[in-house]
Amino acid sequence: MDVIHGFKTIFPIPLALSSTWDVSLIEQSARIAASEASSAGIAWTFSPMVDIARDARWGRIAEGAGEDPFLGSKVATAMVKGYQGDNLQNENTIMACVKHFALYGAAEAGRDYNTVDMSRLSMYQDFFPPYKATIEAGVGSAMTSFNVVDGIPATGNHWLLTDLLRDQWKFDGFVVTDYTAINEMTAHGLGDLQTVSALALKAGVDMDMVGEGFLTTLKKSLAEGKVTNEEIDLACRRVLEAKYKLGLFDDPYRYINTARMEKEILSETNQNAARKIAASSVVLLKNDKQILPLKKSGTIALIGPLADSKAEMLGTWAMGGDAEKVVSLLDGLKNVGGSSVKILHAKGAEFTDDPYLLKNMQSPLSPSTSNNGANVTKSNDELILDAVYIAAQADVVVAAIGEPAAWSGEAASRTDISIPETQKNLLKALKATGKPVVVVIFSGRPLTLVWEDSNFDAILEAWHGGTQAGNAVADILFGDTNPSGKLTATFPRSVGQIPIYYNHKNTGRPASPNNKFSSKYIDSPNEPLYPFGYGLSYSTFEYGEISLNKSNLKGEETLTVTVSSKKTLENTKVRKWFKCIFPIR
Repeated sequence: MDVIHGFKTIFPIPLALSSTWDVSLIEQSARIAASEASSAGIAWTFSPMVDIARDARWGRIAEGAGEDPFLGSKVATAMVKGYQGDNLQNENTIMACVKHFALYGAAEAGRDYNTVDMSRLSMYQDFFPPYKATIEAGVGSAMTSFNVVDGIPATGNHWLLTDLLRDQWKFDGFVVTDYTAINEMTAHGLGDLQTVSALALKAGVDMDMVGEGFLTTLKKSLAEGKVTNEEIDLACRRVLEAKYKLGLFDDPYRYINTARMEKEILSETNQNAARKIAASSVVLLKNDKQILPLKKSGTIALIGPLADSKAEMLGTWAMGGDAEKVVSLLDGLKNVGGSSVKILHAKGAEFTDDPYLLKNMQSPLSPSTSNNGANVTKSNDELILDAVYIAAQADVVVAAIGEPAAWSGEAASRTDISIPETQKNLLKALKATGKPVVVVIFSGRPLTLVWEDSNFDAILEAWHGGTQAGNAVADILFGDTNPSGKLTATFPRSVGQIPIYYNHKNTGRPASPNNKFSSKYIDSPNEPLYPFGYGLSYSTFEYGEISLNKSNLKGEETLTVTVSSKKTLENTKVRKWFKCIFPIR
């Protein structure tokens, strides 16, 4: 099973996990996932996905750590350590699989399975580091990507799978294809199934996932001299070595332990961890007029299609998750607010009325309960009337909007990453009531939120937060937890800015308001709406002078950067100076 961000205890989607910027929490999430999954008989997972992604249209941006290779490398290492532990012989570990090797996050036009074309410089500097980090961390397996690398499909690319992965990086695990990737090389014009299967084996592929090209053609290719016994033996050896490393030859049933299942799966300890990690991933995008945190008194109107959703909180690639075990935001507000807070609830709107999107309200990758509109009993106008009625009775409105789980992840690319009109109309109606409105966005990707940012004073990016999403977001809304999440993927103003990322190269003609012939748009600022690293809290900070321990570095010397900061807690007005030290190599 693909244990991507949890087995039964579901953690936030990987993009959200990276927004914690806390590799210890990320490693803990993978450790819990491995412990739960291994008790149920799972010894291997297709995770972590470490593809650098700079295009929010790509649905699988949800599965990675965003746009930065340095942070992505740290997250990738933490995931491998969490899954595999210190010794794969331990029964509570599982083998990790780095994917997708390589460059899959750079698919043109943000369209899944699409082509990739880039320079070697970009490969090595911007996209390869997270893959290499997992190799150095001892990852047990690697998965090929669907795209081409230097014009050759990754699954049949000898330079990629042998010269680079094994000879340069010294990878000693085994290579598995992605789902039917060998077969799909035929569409690239590389020959029939027998031909591409031989090509994949000779390139360095050890296991053929599902396509059965190895199973049905290698015997014939061997007889015809197109592959050798040694090549087949080497692939078999690498797969058998993985089983040996996992201890499966000593005990093939070691990864089935019903006693451990009953003790560990969805345990209170795991739920507490999931709640903490989910809260740490929430990003406060805006808090003008200090609407947040909410008071634990009075009346709150919770409105929106994601207000009482359980399954959608699980996000993409959460097939092991149980929607009935999920805490919705409605449940979370009641749990955290307590008896002194009155919670009113209305759906307010359907996710969309767009016929294209309605066809994609279900996904095999998530246990989603979203319907395609067939069971709708009220029109959107009627739903908005209900919402306005209860908003009028409340002191503050919390609007829970965004994407259902099926709108991000694999095969879920979007050309328009704005909030759909049905939900935007709901927001317009809520704004018209004059009540303070807190917008809580659940999504699997960065969205274009220029209108929302211009019209509302408080906005939270809550992602798809997993089993404990509702409690975690409520902890943030009521101030029990100070928001600390920071964006790891840039939020553009519009899709016309994509690809957009913080560490881009300079131009010789930077944007200038006084020079028409400079690098800028005529209908939009160059700057994103919310940049990489952005995220507010309920505290304010003042920064002192930056100092360096040296001005010149040689070889492997370390540069230490020191900055003083003053933090003010808004609720207490307590100020405290502290010093931050950053060692940089």
